[in-house]
Amino acid sequence: MGHLVITGGAGFIGANFVQWLARTEPDLELVVVDALTYAGNLANLAPVRDRIRFERADIADPGAMQEIVTGADGIINFAAESHVDRSLEEAAPFLHSNVTGVQVLLDLVRRLEVPRFLQISTDEVYGSAPEGVHFDEEARLQPSSPYAASKAAADLLVSAAVHTWGVPAVITRASNNYGPCQFPEKLLPLMITNIMEGLPLPVYGDGLQRREWLHVEDHCAGIWAAWQKGEPGRVYNLSTGIDIANLELIRTLIGQMEASEELITFVTDRPGHDRRYALDVTRAREELGWQPSISLPEGLARTVSWYVENRTWWEEIRSGEYRAYYERMYGNRDQLTE
Repeated sequence: MGHLVITGGAGFIGANFVQWLARTEPDLELVVVDALTYAGNLANLAPVRDRIRFERADIADPGAMQEIVTGADGIINFAAESHVDRSLEEAAPFLHSNVTGVQVLLDLVRRLEVPRFLQISTDEVYGSAPEGVHFDEEARLQPSSPYAASKAAADLLVSAAVHTWGVPAVITRASNNYGPCQFPEKLLPLMITNIMEGLPLPVYGDGLQRREWLHVEDHCAGIWAAWQKGEPGRVYNLSTGIDIANLELIRTLIGQMEASEELITFVTDRPGHDRRYALDVTRAREELGWQPSISLPEGLARTVSWYVENRTWWEEIRSGEYRAYYERMYGNRDQLTE
């Protein structure tokens, strides 16, 4: 029996998936790959270090990846630059990992006859959803940021490989994830950790952008369902189908953490900020037998508890390069917006 290669496995979703899979499939041989850029953290894998083989490598490096992938039963690709604001600052790293890296993996899957490939994508490839609309998997791709455009490009490369070469690939597109080990530049860990430190809570624009929130453990279960049951060439949306305004989410969090709404600080909106993301998850429910089980209030409470109990983890991250990034993003945006 071969091994399962999980790329980007030291990042937020990847590491949660590795931990989840190690619990639920104890007999699988797991090879975890990560380039350990700023958001990759080996501490995320500490609970399962004795269950995995770790390889530090860049998925865009064909030589390194060929050695790792040879003999594999499949690849699940989480590796990606993922933060919209950073893509607005500089798009090149997103093209390197999210486009070139994916093509390198697809070429290896074809040449080495790897029997299964799963690309982890995002709801952002669809762009902003009009009120009342939930995009299904056949919706037109209309990405609004360099990040979303790079993920859409990857999805198209996967689809092309399936169509042209018969590569056995499946794509999942999930809504906003949250949970343990999420890098504190993302909305929920940023708000949780700022509340814990009594810092302002920077809210883009009017805060009425609407998102669907999927707990990372529910996402892990959906990914594995797609791996086991997904049809090659198919895309599967994974979400709750329930959207909430960012401002309402932050106020809910403030209530749970017994903080003051006076911490909310409205800052200049992100350029090209999508107003609403919303997914139709009928296909995943009917074809994969998957549906989320963790409600938003329960998931928020669990997430807050994790950050409270793991303060050292995020305090170390919030120093150094991240602190400089934070100042670039929010240091000159402290004016109130109209």
